[in-house]
Order: sequence, then structure tokens, then C-alpha cells
Amino acid sequence: MLIVMKPVATEGDVARVCRKIESMGYRPHPMPGAQRTAIGITGNPGPLEPAEFETLPGVAEAIPVSKPYKLVSRELKIDDSVIHVGPETGGFDIGGQELAMIAGPCAVESREQIFAAAESVCRSGARLLRGGAFKPRTSPYAFQGLGEEGLKLLAEVRREFGLLIVTETIDPENCDLVEQYADVLQVGARNMQNFSLLKRVGRSKKPVLLKRGLSATLEEFLMAAEYVLAEGNYNVILCERGVRTFADHTRNTLDLSVIPAVKSLSHLPILVDPSHGTGRRDKVIPMARAAVAVGADGLIVEVHPNADHARSDGYQSLYPDQFRELMREVTSIAAVLGRTTAWSPAELAAQN
Repeated sequence: MLIVMKPVATEGDVARVCRKIESMGYRPHPMPGAQRTAIGITGNPGPLEPAEFETLPGVAEAIPVSKPYKLVSRELKIDDSVIHVGPETGGFDIGGQELAMIAGPCAVESREQIFAAAESVCRSGARLLRGGAFKPRTSPYAFQGLGEEGLKLLAEVRREFGLLIVTETIDPENCDLVEQYADVLQVGARNMQNFSLLKRVGRSKKPVLLKRGLSATLEEFLMAAEYVLAEGNYNVILCERGVRTFADHTRNTLDLSVIPAVKSLSHLPILVDPSHGTGRRDKVIPMARAAVAVGADGLIVEVHPNADHARSDGYQSLYPDQFRELMREVTSIAAVLGRTTAWSPAELAAQN
């Protein structure tokens, strides 16, 4: 059930509806929009009677939600969600006019490495730094990350360069520690249907970057996001990072058609990871261009100062000068779509 409030509804009207929902044993989820507030209801075992709500002051209508994902659906919220990352004053909005450019190495390897990476991506216009302190890997013998030492290095980088930190949490127990250091909690592709983890990050105050699973359908992807929102955390950023197919010319198949599909069905912002999506350094920039052209709200790109000797995913990581070229090219494409990057028109002209 979706309760649509009138444009003139007051905060008191919204609160009254929420109390009504709670008195019935269900959970209200108010979603303010540009013109009106909508209130989703979860916890009801079956359909509710619209008349229960339509007589309340400020209510325009009560309508059923047809999608199994209620809270992420555009039926609940027509306007695009803009997710604020970082402190209330300052920080960065993902889903706004400026594309979110997240860049950095797959894993934090050393102080020298992460500082060199951060300096280069910051200089090229990235707003957020990616870097794994905990790395779930296919092989148990592969580098698994530096753990809390890596998180501390990321915190140093934030103080030094002002970059916001995106890093992965791998299980509910690990989440408490990662929350102390991260600005955005990343749920990786292998954990997209780790429902205990989804519920835990759903209780967090930090935004969540949710990557699509290796073989997940669009509905499964959105239902995973629904788990997070259902716990009360509405600050979810989706990320397409490629799915597994029969193709063998890339590591994964980057499904860019999912971007307009998500935009049609959900109000949540969606980013694209062309690094994991292709697994090939030479394909990252072309697919980054395509991702921006098709309407992605930003990119998450692997950049390493010494990519050929990286301890994780070096073969798909850009060198700093390649990331700068990526920024130049996507800035030009973004302008055609009415979007921007951190680069001003003067800076772009100077690059050309």
C-alpha cells in the first residue's frame, strides 16, 4: 500500500498517518518528494483497505503497489533520490547533476600506494576514493586486504585530500568496524544476497553502495536493495558491475541496458563499474563513456599508481594518466546530457 499525501499536507498530517500505520502493527516509510510526500507500508501480510487511510487529513489517495519491491519503486517515489554522502555541511550528492566519480585501487596495499593513488585521482577530479581494506577473493590464498590497518590509512587519506571513502564490508560482524571509518558502505557482488548483511547495513546511518550480483536478474537486484530500505536506511546507491555470461573476451558482460531499466523502475541512483564489468584495462575507458551516455549517475573505477604490480586486479586498473583521460572524455559526454563533473568548462577546454 502507498499513501500519497496532498501537496499542502503538513508534517502533522504525515505523522498522523504514520501513527495510524504503526497502530495497525505495520511499519511506515515516509519518502518526501519535490511536490509531495508518499508513505510506504511494510509488514502487512496482505492487501489493506484504502478507506482506512483516505479519510485522514492531508491524504490524497491510498493505492496498491504492484511491484514486489515496494520502497525502491517509482510507484512510491516519482522523483529521483539524491543520496548525500559525508557530513551534512559539505560532502557530496550522488544522483544530482554532477556525476559521482569514485576512483582508487582495488585494495589498500600500503601507505605509499594509497596516498599516491589518492593524490592522483583527487587531482583528476574524483570526489570519492575507493579502496578495499577487506577483500573477499575467489582464492583463499589471494591477498585479502590489510584489515583495520587499511581502514586507518583510508582515514588518513580523507584528512589529507578531502576525499570521501567507499570501502567494502563483508559480513554483519565486520560492519561495526567499517562504519567507524567509511563514508559509504559497499556491499560487493558476492554479498548481494547475503540477507543478514543487507539487514545490518539497513540499520546503519551510512549510505550503502550495493553492487549487482554476478548472475542477478534486475528484480533480484532491486529486491536486495529493498532489504536495506525495509530496515530504515533509504540511502542506497546501486551499481552495475557486470554479470557472468558465455562471453570470454571480457571478465564479465557489462549490462548497460540495466541503467535505463533501473531508471524506469526505481528512484535510486545507479553507478557503473567498468573495471569489474570488463576486467580489461583497455576496455575501461570505452565502457565508461558508454555508461555516462546511457544515463549512469557516476562511475566507480579502479586506478593504481603501479597497476602492473598491483596485489589485486591490476590487469583491469587504470594508470593515473589514463584516469585523467577518462575524466576528460566523460566530461564532454556529460555536458551533452546536462550533467557535469568536477572539471569546469575552462579546465576541459585547457585539456583539449
